[in-house]
Amino acid sequence: MQDGLLAQAGQRDSPIRPASIRLTIAPPSSWVDLNLRELWQYRELLYFFVWRDLKIRYKQTAIGAAWAVLQPFLTMVVFSLFFGRLARIPSGGLPYPIFYYSALLPWTYFAGALQNATNAMVEDERVITKVYFPRLFLPLAAVVSGLVDLAIGFVVFLGMLLYYGITPGKASFLLPFFLALAVLTALGVGLWLSALNAVYRDVRYVLPFLIQFWLFASPVAYPSSLVPERWRGLYGLNPMAGVIEGFRWALAGHGEPSALLLSASFVGVLLFAAGGIAYFQKMEGIIADVI
Repeated sequence: MQDGLLAQAGQRDSPIRPASIRLTIAPPSSWVDLNLRELWQYRELLYFFVWRDLKIRYKQTAIGAAWAVLQPFLTMVVFSLFFGRLARIPSGGLPYPIFYYSALLPWTYFAGALQNATNAMVEDERVITKVYFPRLFLPLAAVVSGLVDLAIGFVVFLGMLLYYGITPGKASFLLPFFLALAVLTALGVGLWLSALNAVYRDVRYVLPFLIQFWLFASPVAYPSSLVPERWRGLYGLNPMAGVIEGFRWALAGHGEPSALLLSASFVGVLLFAAGGIAYFQKMEGIIADVI
């Protein structure tokens, strides 16, 4: 009996060997496998990526966040002078500064977010090749951090509305909807280009031309009413067409966009967002090897 007690005591004192645990990280099995649960588990990492992007953007700058205002404001001055005073582009009854600044707010956000999202994968090459995390967070953080600049520029626009005595109407309640369309467009196109840029570095040279072309293909310097009615549905497939006209309508209360234009832009947003996610997930498994 004494030997039995000693044997039991020896079993209790013997170290317990943990079962071997193996974690396998595999690329998504299909383009619809977004794995929202994993994104939620890593949500704090997205916050740190956004905070890091903001600190890097304004580190060692003389005027800091004022750059978020200067770029659209100075562009508004140039557009008001040349396209407004000289070319006499119709503004739908709005003062030219209001007409152009209300369009430059979403456009400046889109252009900046697109550029930062495109370069996100290449700039974080060392992080990608050393540790695992949802790669989607890199372009997503670039798109989300741009909302801070948009908010700063929006405060300036409110002051301009007070100066010109313009009160937004009921359409202002639709502003979050148009803002969501701008975010989805920047994210969708940014996912396409960030994955392409990781494989083909030519994308960085094509991007400035693409942004410049997209600017004149969007109703920033002119109203969409100048586009012939028969082409307006095709023109609206450019998601930024509906976003920009929606911002003008929501912020200034003038120039309600046509239902055809908004419907086509909404379809364009869905196509860009779905296509961007699908292509990014397709390339996610090989990005770390080729970057």
